[in-house]
Amino acid sequence: MIATSSEFSIMVRRCLLTCKPFRIFVVGIGFFSLCFLMTSLGGQFSAKRPGDSPFTMRAEVLGGQESRGVLRKISDMLEVIMKRMDALSKLGNTSDTHRLDELSSALDRIQPIGLVERIQAIAQNMSDMAVRVEQILQRSMAGNKAREGAFGQCEIPKDPRYPDCPSKMDWMRARWTSDPCYAYYGVDGSDCSFLVYLSEVEWFCPPLPWRNQTAIPTLKPPPKKQAVFQSDVGTLLEQVGTGKESLSFMKRRIRRLAAQWASAARRLDDKLRNHWREQKRILVHVGFLTEESGDVFSPKVLKGGPLGEMVQWADILTALHVLGHNLKISVSLKELHGFLGVPPGRGSCPLTGPLPFDLIYTDYHGLQQMKQHMGLSLRKHKCHIRVIDTFGTEPAYNHEEYATLHGYRTNWGYWNLHGQQYMTMFPHTPDNSFMGFVAEELNETERLNIQRNKVNNMALVYGKEASMWKGKEKFLAILHRYMEIHGTVYYETQRPPEVPTFVKNHGLLPQHELQQLLRKAKLFIGFGFPYEGPAPLEAIANGCIFLQPKFNPPHSSLNHEFFRGKPTSRKVSSQHPYAEQYIGRPHVITIDFNNSEEFDATIREIMRIDVKPFLPYEYTCEGMLERVHAYIQNQVINSSRVWPGSPPSPFILLPNSRILTWAFNASSFSFWPPLSALRLLASLEGQSCVKACQSAGLICEPSFVFILFFLRLEFQCEGVESETNHLFPAFSAEHAECGLQQDPLLFSCAGSSPRYQRLCPCRDYRKGQVALCRDCL
Repeated sequence: MIATSSEFSIMVRRCLLTCKPFRIFVVGIGFFSLCFLMTSLGGQFSAKRPGDSPFTMRAEVLGGQESRGVLRKISDMLEVIMKRMDALSKLGNTSDTHRLDELSSALDRIQPIGLVERIQAIAQNMSDMAVRVEQILQRSMAGNKAREGAFGQCEIPKDPRYPDCPSKMDWMRARWTSDPCYAYYGVDGSDCSFLVYLSEVEWFCPPLPWRNQTAIPTLKPPPKKQAVFQSDVGTLLEQVGTGKESLSFMKRRIRRLAAQWASAARRLDDKLRNHWREQKRILVHVGFLTEESGDVFSPKVLKGGPLGEMVQWADILTALHVLGHNLKISVSLKELHGFLGVPPGRGSCPLTGPLPFDLIYTDYHGLQQMKQHMGLSLRKHKCHIRVIDTFGTEPAYNHEEYATLHGYRTNWGYWNLHGQQYMTMFPHTPDNSFMGFVAEELNETERLNIQRNKVNNMALVYGKEASMWKGKEKFLAILHRYMEIHGTVYYETQRPPEVPTFVKNHGLLPQHELQQLLRKAKLFIGFGFPYEGPAPLEAIANGCIFLQPKFNPPHSSLNHEFFRGKPTSRKVSSQHPYAEQYIGRPHVITIDFNNSEEFDATIREIMRIDVKPFLPYEYTCEGMLERVHAYIQNQVINSSRVWPGSPPSPFILLPNSRILTWAFNASSFSFWPPLSALRLLASLEGQSCVKACQSAGLICEPSFVFILFFLRLEFQCEGVESETNHLFPAFSAEHAECGLQQDPLLFSCAGSSPRYQRLCPCRDYRKGQVALCRDCL
């Protein structure tokens, strides 16, 4: 309880009258004066910012005009009191009331107005002030500790487990201001802050012993959910967004095929027998549609530009949605930043939290953007990435160091991904995964109507740009002898396209009108470009015969400008190699267009042929759903696989064959594709594993490459060498030497050399679905 002003005076008189030592009174006055002083200082403390140094605050307080006035006032008060106390101490008789009254009067005169009330406020604030002082002391101790680290414990640690720490410290000293993200993580230019960053945000330096080593709580992964097939595409259409003609094109395609996707999902669900499927968190970042990449496709959508990429992306989005996965779609860097949780700045700093996605589908443009804005995190999360790559990337171009040293470096490869992380439009090489797209399917009634309504002498040209028609007059004249020629060449009203006068040009048509034209035409003819687009499959599915030119010599990066710079050595023998190899006659006919006699004879042959609409199963909605489902649920990217068993010879040679097969029950090992699908064989000299496996009715399977480290296929090796070479493992008959592969990333199904016989891992495949083995589903 705090005394009032009158009570305080009575208390003083009582103290004096009962002969208590006078020093008690002096101590009391001194105590209250000290409280008054501390409160003044405490008010100064509380007014400061929490982040200010306590040393700065102390200098400001003691130097302030208000504080010096308070000290002077208290000093004057104490001086008066002490003089009166000296006089009182000379009193011999405590009953001298006159002297006591004089002392009381003196106390009343020196008592400041409101002093008691001020003391009462001081007492009430003492507890809060104590807490603030304690906080200040703790900050001061922490600052001292940090300064101790800066001067003593922040020396660059010499730890052989962190060999890059010194060089990274040098880089930070020179470049830490190059990106605001460093300051975001607390870097302030001191060596101590560099080490904290390099040990706690990045991982180039060891943990610092003077730092709080309390383990960061491990975030539990989200609970697994079951993926359920979805037939409604409404939410997908909302996610795709608006504002670009390319997005509008994709949405129109999604709507048009929605019923076929829903029907295919029901059939696949029945085939899987309601098997439990894990729902994955998937980000789709379409890099080539971002403004930062130039988005050259959107302005060309309405002018006959290439639409193959947008067809494929629309189908990928739909497949992922229909399979029931948790999907996010990004077509801008802002959306990409938000979904990934990228720190502010220019992308030099890594993500500190866990990746919020199980899989990321992007393209080469998006991969470059992710590298720029994810920093070192891209290396950490590479296994989650799938790159939609139209023409494919071979291992020799993908391996950065090897590509640089051996002349395979291009503008697109060198990412050091596993080859199967690249997903192609067609099954170019098994080194990559075949993603594909879909063509519209026909029901039985539509198929019958098409066969009845075909116009036997009607040809439609595959070429929407006028430039594709240049130099084609000679064989068009031959075609015109037998057939009416139609085109869909884009043109503006005031500038008709430069095509022969006998061509009936419909201009650029919407997809449904083009479908109607294909259902009437007997022949769909290609001029050699564009390469490997979706249109020939759509024409064949609508009952057309596809006539295409043969390339002699085959087109490749060595002799054709279009392929120059692409990360593949593939030799393209025709405009559409898939149609030539996997479909063939009578639906696909490949000839030399420069041979007029052959061309004339082929046109007359086509006039006599009747074909039914045909669509390979792998390009149906069900086929694509089946394939994408198998990849998502089973495909594990791991370039450092080791042999899971220990037997010295796990293979047997099939009777009367050069093919090795699995010698015991492979079901005891968890592996996909299952080891039961494995077949091993040796190629001929100069033959690639793609060709060697195909010649045996098989598919090259790079996932089995780890087995090749433990096997020599009955070769008589006088010497064995091991190196990083995209042609190994192989056998050189000239030198009787066996070459083993050191780096699994470099195993190539496509690689070949006349010097070597390749050792090839092959597998079987499902009818109509070359991407999957018979037991892969």
